[in-house]
Amino acid sequence: MRQLLKGNEAIVKGALLAGCRAFYGYPITPANEIAEAAAYYFPRCGGTFLQAESEVAAINMVYGAASAGVLTMTASSGPGISLMSEGISYLAGAELPCVIADITRGGPGLGNIAPEQSDYWQVVKNGGHGSYRSLVLAPSSVQEMADLTRLAFALAARYRNPVFVMADGVIGQMMEPVRFGEPAAVPPRPQWAVDGTAETRKNLVSSIFLQPDELEAHIGKLGAKYAEASRRETRLESYRTEDAEVVLTGYGIVRRILRHVVDELRGQGIAAGLLRPITLFPFPTEEFERLARRVPLFVAVEMSTGQMVEDVRLAVSGRAEVKFYGRCGGNLPDAAGIVEFVKTRLGAMEASHA
Repeated sequence: MRQLLKGNEAIVKGALLAGCRAFYGYPITPANEIAEAAAYYFPRCGGTFLQAESEVAAINMVYGAASAGVLTMTASSGPGISLMSEGISYLAGAELPCVIADITRGGPGLGNIAPEQSDYWQVVKNGGHGSYRSLVLAPSSVQEMADLTRLAFALAARYRNPVFVMADGVIGQMMEPVRFGEPAAVPPRPQWAVDGTAETRKNLVSSIFLQPDELEAHIGKLGAKYAEASRRETRLESYRTEDAEVVLTGYGIVRRILRHVVDELRGQGIAAGLLRPITLFPFPTEEFERLARRVPLFVAVEMSTGQMVEDVRLAVSGRAEVKFYGRCGGNLPDAAGIVEFVKTRLGAMEASHA
């Protein structure tokens, strides 16, 4: 059976089906429906919902619940994620699994409540201090809001690390039919957890290492974990790239626009393809590298002034030309504008080679 849901509500149901039983958060547009749905569903599933007094309080409540071995999550948007950044660094440093939903809106500062993708640097490159990484999943449909949230909890537990589900405000607010799988069992408390029993009183969950060599060893352990995730966990979608002479790349709602653009360019005789990262960290570098050996042009399309494009350039590593097309402030890239941009760039490349 399928249900017609907003993306924000699909995140909550996906979390509950993954075994999550604790939500701590503070409402913010365009993520409000996550807290609203969590307040309704979590208590009915035997879980905990608590509206904190601020985003700072919420992320520290997540820290406490995760320390006790409870699958837990929070949700916010750009300004709230900024306030949570110190706590996220603490979670990563203490190796505590949790899931954070970021439904992105315009910035900087208060900006507006319209959708953007300008949290990429903050989330993928980390807004907090220290040598840590957060795994980041980027849904492009309401179905993926549910499915990738379930995956996020599996990755958080596997790597003992914060995992983001980052979606622009369009995906969070839009409604689509969603099919849900069978619920996972609520997992037992892990051995490292602190739950107040005599057996676990010896456990210490902390991110402080006073001796330089101890901290260096800990940072090395974290780095090895992120390297393992980079080998095992990259995910992407490829569409009509087999014979492409130009590859478009984007995530979230932009991916849906780009599918139309690829078909439109193909109809005009231009062999276009789409490569959509599903994991923003770890970034699916290898496929970009492989295609760059024969594809002369990549176009990164974003709802920002250009953030993911830097990772595309690093992945392509000078083998192909990388161009950026973006809109911001809550404006979506339009298909006709992207088509003309691609045709102009291809024309300029042909002229330069003539």
